[in-house]
Amino acid sequence: IRETGAVKGMAHITGGGFTENIPRVLPTGIGAVLDLANATPPPVFGWVAKTGGIAVDEMLRTFNCGIGMVVIVPAEQAEAVAAILTENGETVTEIGTLTSQNPGEVTYSGEIKWG
Repeated sequence: IRETGAVKGMAHITGGGFTENIPRVLPTGIGAVLDLANATPPPVFGWVAKTGGIAVDEMLRTFNCGIGMVVIVPAEQAEAVAAILTENGETVTEIGTLTSQNPGEVTYSGEIKWG
């Protein structure tokens, strides 16, 4: 990964979920749009949401929904970085893009599939 020089930011998705952790690594004037249709959380998260009556927005703000790390790379280098991560045993899912809209915020599109 270091050799590619492609990684521009990394966010460990812990308490605060996507909503609070990703903005910490975004440059000024940039926002992120996550496509929830690309994420398939482990079944336990669907169970938590359903059993606890927890809304999707709250799930995304509180839990990592099975995605423990977000790596920010230029679009033209995403495939190369994904290949390196996969070769080293990581599961890679492209879940979003950066945008100049809604700077400093994470917005969502698509619908999450609660496995």
